[in-house]
Amino acid sequence: MRIAGIPRLLQLIERTVSAANIDRYAELVMDKYVRRQLIGVGGEVIELARDTTRELDEVLDGAEQAVFRVSNRGRTTRTLPNSEVASAAFSELEKNNPIYPTGLRELDDLIVGFEPGTLTLLAGRPSMGKSQAALFFALQMLARRIPVVFFSLEMTAQQLEYRLWSLLSVHPHYCDYGFSPLRSSRIRQHRAGLAPLTELERETIVNVLKVAAELPLYFNDDRGTTVMGIASECWRLIGEKKKPGLVVVDYLQMMADDSPNGNRSYELGNVARGLYKMAGDLNVPILALSQISRAVEGRNNKRPLMADLSQSGILEMVSDNVVLLYRDEYYNPDSADRDVLELIVGKARHGLTGTARCLFDKSYGLLTELPGGNHGN
Repeated sequence: MRIAGIPRLLQLIERTVSAANIDRYAELVMDKYVRRQLIGVGGEVIELARDTTRELDEVLDGAEQAVFRVSNRGRTTRTLPNSEVASAAFSELEKNNPIYPTGLRELDDLIVGFEPGTLTLLAGRPSMGKSQAALFFALQMLARRIPVVFFSLEMTAQQLEYRLWSLLSVHPHYCDYGFSPLRSSRIRQHRAGLAPLTELERETIVNVLKVAAELPLYFNDDRGTTVMGIASECWRLIGEKKKPGLVVVDYLQMMADDSPNGNRSYELGNVARGLYKMAGDLNVPILALSQISRAVEGRNNKRPLMADLSQSGILEMVSDNVVLLYRDEYYNPDSADRDVLELIVGKARHGLTGTARCLFDKSYGLLTELPGGNHGN
């Protein structure tokens, strides 16, 4: 049998599927299959949307379930007999699967740390230090080479990067590098043309940048992101063998658009429930930042309470831990507790409520233990 000569033979060889690439070809087949399933779901969603006899909430739930049917196809069931649960729990115990420390002993005494599958809420009024505290907690994992993904709906990735440089310059874990302290405000002054950086500051930035560039940290500053978008990005990282040890979301209220009927509580509740579910699905700890009610401003004692959480009922219900931030010097400039940050644990599903206190250097975003150490009950 003739095969039209050497050129044709070479063509056939090039088209042969190599066993070396079989995994990639299998992925392509699955990709096409899932896309066809999504096309079918698209038609189903269109039909749901056209059915005006259904309530909108029912339509949205149906659409979400249809999409999740495709995204969850092939995943194993979560309904397990206790024999399997007990065996897996013992295996995790023997492996000493970590609950990641926060970096503050007093806080760890209360909430233990960031446990995979949990949602921790970090809440406070503006200027209490929520974003800086979140970045500090993230750095505790990054210093151990544990990946962190930071979703920021408020600040840009570059703004957070500048804060990270400042924190790295004074963080005890990196003291051997001999960095000179670098205030983040100096970077802003330089960018505004108010006070150019000194040669020492420029040298510090160059050296800090070398360390920062090696951290397994991922920023996403898409201000239109959704819970599904966050989950999608996390699944992508997991697929690339970069599973996050912590997911930070800054902050909840920026994700909660007003619903068509004007019920913001409903939207915020959906966001909180979605993040709680995502923590379990991904088996990662999620740290979500939240604003609290202005009601504290009208009280003599302005320390926040659980009831001050915006739409407090649903947030309290779905969170494993709720940590409320308070700095007395913000309200009382002559306070005896200058540079002290209170972390008021209002809920700890697997720990203790109480108040942890630490020193807070706002210039660098650094949190450190108070001399002596003491937490309230």
